[in-house]
Amino acid sequence: MPLVTARALILQAFPYSDTSKILRIYTLRHGLRSAIAKGALRPKSRFGGMLEPFTEGDALLYLKEGHDLHTLSGFDLLRSRQSLGRDLIAFAGASLLAELLLRFGTEEPHPALYEVMSHSLDTIANSSQPQTEQAVLSGVWLVVSLLGYQPELDACVTCGRALDPQQSTRFHAAAGGVACANCRPHGRALEASVRHDLRRMLAGEPIAGTFTRRETHRLLLQTFLTAHLAHDHPFRSLDLLMQQLT
Repeated sequence: MPLVTARALILQAFPYSDTSKILRIYTLRHGLRSAIAKGALRPKSRFGGMLEPFTEGDALLYLKEGHDLHTLSGFDLLRSRQSLGRDLIAFAGASLLAELLLRFGTEEPHPALYEVMSHSLDTIANSSQPQTEQAVLSGVWLVVSLLGYQPELDACVTCGRALDPQQSTRFHAAAGGVACANCRPHGRALEASVRHDLRRMLAGEPIAGTFTRRETHRLLLQTFLTAHLAHDHPFRSLDLLMQQLT
């Protein structure tokens, strides 16, 4: 039962018995793990109120070989991100990021995914309207990309023909990206500026100028996640996010 110190993000926390908590955490070097924090709900617990979703710190873990549940021995808080709980759009966006990692994260370490998750939560927590929506959409698209679900934006998903960056296209969510007018004559048009902004979000680059076509960007994210990642199990946090954005 090795004792390790792991940089960790708390994705989910819920009570276990009257005194303890079960945590789902994403760690920099050990991937997605479950841990029990014994005594965390006691009034004089050494954990205090630190073990809440979206907090980040150095976790002292007893990793049990061959077990799904490990033991949290200590937690040194680095970021609490309490502001995420004071804005419903920020909270819904952070919850969607956490839900994505809970569904698709593994025990295999993915340092780039960890760093993007941490940075995205910071950006959302430090933003204010109207920048919060852009921060949420950018963070979610970047995580989706690192999970291996990046939509095709440069060539028609049906015929494979390269598309001019300045050309308006159609977005074919079920097929995984953009389509030319010949292959998809009907459907929602995707302006070149929207495709440009989406490409920058997927690359983790800031959007130059004013973030426009917000309704289109919301619909793109919603339809793509539903088609490729929901797998008949809708994301509860996605529904909450869309409710807050409309």
